[in-house]
Amino acid sequence: MIACGAIAQPVAAIVARRGWRVDVHPLPPLLHNQPDKIAGEVRELAQRLGGEYARVVVAYADCGTYGALDEVCRELGLTRLPGLHCYDVFAGPSRLERFFDEQPGTYLLTDFLARSFARTVLQELGLDRYPELRDTYFGHYTRMVWVAQEPDDELRALAEKAAASIGLPLTVVETGDQGLERALADLVGA
Repeated sequence: MIACGAIAQPVAAIVARRGWRVDVHPLPPLLHNQPDKIAGEVRELAQRLGGEYARVVVAYADCGTYGALDEVCRELGLTRLPGLHCYDVFAGPSRLERFFDEQPGTYLLTDFLARSFARTVLQELGLDRYPELRDTYFGHYTRMVWVAQEPDDELRALAEKAAASIGLPLTVVETGDQGLERALADLVGA
């Protein structure tokens, strides 16, 4: 299983919990900062793994590839997670649609993103060095919604810090990992 690095840990935990005979091969989570590279990286790894495994699947949603990942999947006979992004898998597409209908300026946060926000967002966007860019990047956002898979006090504090760092109020929606587990079961045919 080729997995997005941003969800590789919960994917590996589900695989282990379910006892599936699946090896998880993560790609770097920072590919999300350049989604035009995701399809090519998946292609390259899938071609390498194709000689080692009877079947290769992709634990990515579209993730901003605008169909390029689907094209790679069609070309190589791969199956991927459903949806536009992992938020669909965790929270469900209809719930996300409600979030955006209620407040189009909703910024979504996962557990991974809460843990890595300082590095994957603030540092990567240069906000640690140029805080004046905050409004350029986040001026149209009105709230941050944390789709919390495994919320605890430490992670809540990190999510609150992430929201505060870009000046947004935080809404917490506990989702667990059941949506991801169902999607993975469908993906591997379990």
